[in-house]
Amino acid sequence: MASSLPVCRLSVWGRASLLRCSRRTDTVIHRRVGTNTTAARTESARRDENVLTEETNGRKCLHTLLVERQEQAERSVLISCQSGTSEKKLFKFLSKHGDVEKYFFYESYGMNAVVEFASRDGVASLLETATIPAVNHESLVPFKSRLLSLRNLSSVDANPPSGLQFQPQSTVPTNELIQRLSQEESIDQQIISLTEQYQITDENSRLRFLVCSLLKDVAAAYFPECTIKPFGSSVNGFGKLGCDLDMFLDLDSISGWNVKMPKSGLFTEYQMKRASSERAVTQSVLSVIGECLDHFGPGCVGVQKILNARCPLLRFVHQPSGFQCDLTANNRVAMKSTELLYLYGELDPRVRRLVFTVRCWARAHGITSSIPGAWISNFSLTVMVLFFLQKRNPPIIPTLDQLRDLAGPADKSVIEGNDCTFVSDFTKIQLRRNTEALEHLLYEFFEFYATFPFSRMSVDIRKGKEQNKPEVAPLHIQNPFETALNVSKNVNATQLERFVALCQESSWLLQQNETNTPKGGGAGLGDDAAEVGPHSCFSTHFNGRSKGSDRTDF
Repeated sequence: MASSLPVCRLSVWGRASLLRCSRRTDTVIHRRVGTNTTAARTESARRDENVLTEETNGRKCLHTLLVERQEQAERSVLISCQSGTSEKKLFKFLSKHGDVEKYFFYESYGMNAVVEFASRDGVASLLETATIPAVNHESLVPFKSRLLSLRNLSSVDANPPSGLQFQPQSTVPTNELIQRLSQEESIDQQIISLTEQYQITDENSRLRFLVCSLLKDVAAAYFPECTIKPFGSSVNGFGKLGCDLDMFLDLDSISGWNVKMPKSGLFTEYQMKRASSERAVTQSVLSVIGECLDHFGPGCVGVQKILNARCPLLRFVHQPSGFQCDLTANNRVAMKSTELLYLYGELDPRVRRLVFTVRCWARAHGITSSIPGAWISNFSLTVMVLFFLQKRNPPIIPTLDQLRDLAGPADKSVIEGNDCTFVSDFTKIQLRRNTEALEHLLYEFFEFYATFPFSRMSVDIRKGKEQNKPEVAPLHIQNPFETALNVSKNVNATQLERFVALCQESSWLLQQNETNTPKGGGAGLGDDAAEVGPHSCFSTHFNGRSKGSDRTDF
């Protein structure tokens, strides 16, 4: 399977071709967040109503999942371990403080363990016995957190027991991915396997929520009832291992906002500072939190305060977890977008699988990039996949307007004048019967956008149909909630033309592969297939990789 090409080619055995649509091309070649808002606070009633229906339906709304993860995180600690630490001894030591519900190991600047106790009492007991490092007292910032280091006064085992498994925190190497996909018999199975290899694992998700919980402990010094929640790829079901951790500081959860006022008599209210605008408040809050993280937050390095952006944020690296972090404040629209994508992904497993595959294809061709610029973003690609699935006959997923029409009073959400209402109860959503295979959907996706009238029409998942473009931009994808915004405004004509050309070629190659594939199974025997073997099915160039890395990001 060796290739003389100067880039890595992925060639996999099987029945047909998934991404060999890039076989004949030489390709060289942001995430939008919402504004800070004060949302209508009607969601608690809706969430309570959903608990019972979720138990019978087998699917959880995003809020329920967030609550569970946050509770797990509050009962967890993150421990940096010395090399050679015995898993058995560590578990015995921790069990003295309380029942351990779950634990796992991973590597980031050394060996680390995430430990979840059955109750918060276990965490409290462990912290009571933790000591301050024995160094010059005046050089330490005495901020205590649930980020700990494990020390051993006894001699470390000369031959530590082998077999300690570290949970992956990044995507598998390309060669390993090739090997795994080569064992699959069909394109559909390869797409499923690709998704399983790249999507965020349960352990990685727990670590993300734990980092949010640790950062909340820092912010709580100023805002005791605040929470820090992940949003975007970390929780919407479309994130890959190694993606950034996007978070927002939720100050609306602080009690006292909408307390019912007495009709007469005395009452008290808090004295608080006033600022010129909500944006100014956000900038001040993030500035102070940034200083705290920079000077007092264990493991937080490279803190940047990007306060003049459309959505002010803090950017830093959390070294113990290895996450690149972005922290905003009260980002309600972004959270509603996260909830919407999560809902779509839960409605039909083909949604996430097709999104992962298209993103992988796009990164392989340099259509997307981790560097800000004129590229199509992953969010834009995801919306394009959703729009395509709404256009199938019959539709695979409903439009946003249809989800809004199914919403009850408790689902109502208006954020800064933007209608963010949609149903959250899965049992109210009746899907049309569509049994199209993933292979066929992938081909049809390429065919759909190879002929899409981008010069005149925009993509709109709210209505599920093409709309006249409201502005002169090469690519117009309407923001689902802030409908006046174009989420692909950064994309230039050159990048759109490349996308269309690659869609045209990819659809043609998949069609050729299907034509050359014997009906009884086996592979096409065209020139491309014969070049790598009688059952070749998966060939692509992976560009956009960091120098010296054998990981493929998308």
